[in-house]
Amino acid sequence: MPFAASLSEHPDPAQAIGECIGDVLDRHGPHPDLLLLFATAAHRDDLAELSRVAQRLLAPGCLVAAVSSSVIGGAREVEEQPGVSLWAAWDLGPVAAVHLDHGPGGALLGTTAGGDGWDRFDALTAAGAGRTALVLAEPLSFPVDEFLARVEVTRPELVVVGGLLAPPARPGEPVFVVDGVRHARGAVAIVLEQAVRTVVSQGCRPVGAPFTVTRAEGNVLGELGSRPALARLQELATEAAPGDRELLLRGVHLGRVIDEHAIDFRRGDFLVRAVLGARAETGALVVGDRVQVGDTVQFQVRDADSAHEDLVELLAGERADAALVFTCNGRGRHLFDTDDHDAELVCELTGARSVAGVFCAGEVGPVGSRSFLHGFTASVALFTDRSAP
Repeated sequence: MPFAASLSEHPDPAQAIGECIGDVLDRHGPHPDLLLLFATAAHRDDLAELSRVAQRLLAPGCLVAAVSSSVIGGAREVEEQPGVSLWAAWDLGPVAAVHLDHGPGGALLGTTAGGDGWDRFDALTAAGAGRTALVLAEPLSFPVDEFLARVEVTRPELVVVGGLLAPPARPGEPVFVVDGVRHARGAVAIVLEQAVRTVVSQGCRPVGAPFTVTRAEGNVLGELGSRPALARLQELATEAAPGDRELLLRGVHLGRVIDEHAIDFRRGDFLVRAVLGARAETGALVVGDRVQVGDTVQFQVRDADSAHEDLVELLAGERADAALVFTCNGRGRHLFDTDDHDAELVCELTGARSVAGVFCAGEVGPVGSRSFLHGFTASVALFTDRSAP
């Protein structure tokens, strides 16, 4: 198998990284093409040293280390406790990590975006040379939405998967280490030549019927099927089953169909955004997304059961040797009644034996042919052994 992963919950960082490196060496040896090191905030001050030790003992072709509130290793989720997770891959083909930073006052959407790394990123992803980008970003210094808009224009075939690291770093404190260089801001994009399969579970399920948007301006949804959007929502709440009515009272979401050519709309076809408020005088709804006349939308609800059902349905039939999981820090124990929910399901349903990941304050993954920034989402990249029959 060209993948290996290991997790240590030892509070001593030297002991933790030693355990992880020992596991990787036992399973596959040194010199992976890509080595990812994820550490919880308890090891934030030791991130550079953990990276240095991993570089010296495993000698990877490319190494990226990152710190976030919680990490994933195998079927375990270590939430807000000491944890170090390693993920290594061999036989990936060309792989390179690029630090991206628009710089003080820089224009992210410009040709070179006024900062370092952009020319190299463009070269790596030009003409389909890079098919997948794993992106980790510091949330206060890197505008991921603008980055994804740039990718949509310049590299529309590129699949972007990843998330925003949380909590934010203290000023000058490294958030990630890229091939031995520490960075306190910006983002790192790991560009892979191979395409990966993705599962993006937004944790919602549709309720009621889909409607065509017949009046809208920006993020103000005026009419659905020629009736005020608020009236459509009120009708749904009146006619819904008691359980759905309770969920609607907790929070309403709206799913916008990305592929309008689809005949039937199912999970995975919707980009889900929150309904932020209503304008009683006009009967309009304010949503966390731009909507246009002609869009197909459907109201959505979210709770632990819906999130579980959504992830199970989307993972059904998927098989993988390895996976990277970027899950929302509002999931885990905050949402589910059990520990290790997302990690266990990914391992169980895909059969992946080498799984790692981080909890994020915003997750990136594709819906349809475009990649978006999501919330309360589990965004999963699935890898298979390319040398296997």
